[in-house]
Amino acid sequence: MPKFKTKCSRSKHILRVINRTILKGLPAKRARIFVTVARETIVLIELAPSILSADFAHLADSIQAVVEGGATLVHVDVMDGHFVPNITIGPPVVASLRKATRLPLDVHLMIENPDQYIPAFVDAGADWISVHQEACVHLHRTLEHIRDHNVNAGVVINPATPVQMLEEVLEMVDHVLVMSVNPGFGGQKFIPFALDKVRKLAMMRAQRHANFRIEIDGGIGPDTIAEAVRAGVEVLVAGNAVFGDGNPRENTRRLLKLATEATLQKV
Repeated sequence: MPKFKTKCSRSKHILRVINRTILKGLPAKRARIFVTVARETIVLIELAPSILSADFAHLADSIQAVVEGGATLVHVDVMDGHFVPNITIGPPVVASLRKATRLPLDVHLMIENPDQYIPAFVDAGADWISVHQEACVHLHRTLEHIRDHNVNAGVVINPATPVQMLEEVLEMVDHVLVMSVNPGFGGQKFIPFALDKVRKLAMMRAQRHANFRIEIDGGIGPDTIAEAVRAGVEVLVAGNAVFGDGNPRENTRRLLKLATEATLQKV
């Protein structure tokens, strides 16, 4: 078992092991991933940069930068101007993104009638598709529809929605996305009580012996990422903190370093 003189050297060693794991390749359709380092098992934390905050004139370059920084997912926010007060992109942009990267495309549908559009997003290249509990009249049917297309199925809850609304579908989802802002716009302030929901979900997962991953979206940055990881988040969506200021490559590396270090801290 390696001996570490400082917490920093231990953190660097773990980061190197995680990087080697990532370089070996992660399957697009994946559940929770555990990495064993020095006889200690930790869950793999992933960063999913949100292209909502990227430069749309240079999307391919932006994605390449975050890949070089260690990102293992690309988060794609789809908004229809009805379910949320904004309009973003559709399947044609997802198809273009598919040509620009091998990373899994984590498509977050903030739209009404998502069943109608799931096949088009799958055909465009989506690997993960998540739908809002609040937008689905027949949530179980919608999640089955996603799973029938052989992609990861996820469910999303808004800040005011209690996690108990998901009890009947937790065993059929690959990930649960907790919104830590009200959906519709990037750059919003983090809502702290979202972490209470993360903790509740982690408890519900353990009680059910389930394997879904917990994802969070909204206000994730250097000042919130560690607390989110310690609460139980495994997939972190970050937009403004990656693409807003500075170099997306270095911003990605910094956020991943902070997230990985948080896994080593006692709660």
